[in-house]
Amino acid sequence: MRIFLFAAYVFLYLLNGNAFSGERFCRATFINPITDIRWEGIFPIELAGVEVKGIGDVYDDPASEGLQTNPDELDSIVCFCKEGNNWRFGLTVSYWEPARVVETTKIPWCFPTLGMEMSSGKPGKNLKNAASSTYGKGYTSYSSFNVHYYFFNALDVLDLFVDLPCGLHEGFDIAYLSEVDPLWNNDVLSYVLNPEAILFGNPVAQLACSADSARALADYPIDSLFWCVGSWGSAYPLAGSSSSPNIIRGSAEIAARAIYRQARMGLLWDPGVDVCYAQLTPVWIKSHYKMHLLKPKKGPFVVIGRSQLLWEANKNPAFGTREDSPDNFSWMVFRRVKCCLGTKIVPSSTQ
Repeated sequence: MRIFLFAAYVFLYLLNGNAFSGERFCRATFINPITDIRWEGIFPIELAGVEVKGIGDVYDDPASEGLQTNPDELDSIVCFCKEGNNWRFGLTVSYWEPARVVETTKIPWCFPTLGMEMSSGKPGKNLKNAASSTYGKGYTSYSSFNVHYYFFNALDVLDLFVDLPCGLHEGFDIAYLSEVDPLWNNDVLSYVLNPEAILFGNPVAQLACSADSARALADYPIDSLFWCVGSWGSAYPLAGSSSSPNIIRGSAEIAARAIYRQARMGLLWDPGVDVCYAQLTPVWIKSHYKMHLLKPKKGPFVVIGRSQLLWEANKNPAFGTREDSPDNFSWMVFRRVKCCLGTKIVPSSTQ
């Protein structure tokens, strides 16, 4: 009888979801750049007007539908760039670069990309239960996440193409931790960084996001609607709460918002604007970014705002995977790179 009661207790405990929902533990393994990153995402590569497409469904060249100008296309075949007192003359090249990792986690100080959990020295203050709507606990109407933003230039980390004059060669670094940011967990305080949220973070402005959602479904998102993240929700407020009851959709929204937040803080340099140099973009260009899930399970590429109904299936198992706990997500962010590949021209000194 005691064995039966014990088994019934364990079953009810697991059924409640807390044992495997990720609320009480952080299970993770360190990222393997070789196998975890979808390297086919660097395609298509364009060199001097010649485009090389990748193999498989990368979802990175939908502009063939004629809906929007393809951000992959270069304006010219040759380029001429000034570098200090020298000049560079060459051919234009463009590709997609795996450059950032964004984590959205339920558990403070859980780092699924690094395969570790840190302690803050005292019991961590957990945010709203991001999986409550999934597991039926509390039935909250929104989700909240911690965010970690990494510089993770995989080409640099693996010493690939280091001689190319393209990209920023930033290597690996942890650029942002929401656990130490008092503005991240408070939508009202976040207005300090982005007072324009009053204009765009309202139902009237969000009506325009339906057009962005439809465009992201079949093509690149609409860059002029910078306050929208397609079907995922809104880029405002720049805080950790999502209005979506769907945890995967909420995670994607917060990951995209973390990228945009870097732009609003004046920290986002976009190498996909000009072939000569990366430009500071206080307002992001959404079509220059695409991403895919690394953890808990590797997923397909999605552009910013593409409906999760097309790619979320089985990407967040209720019990997690053998290596990773559920509800703690890592996103690999690819950005567009355009550059001038050629030879330096050193002007002769005049006497």
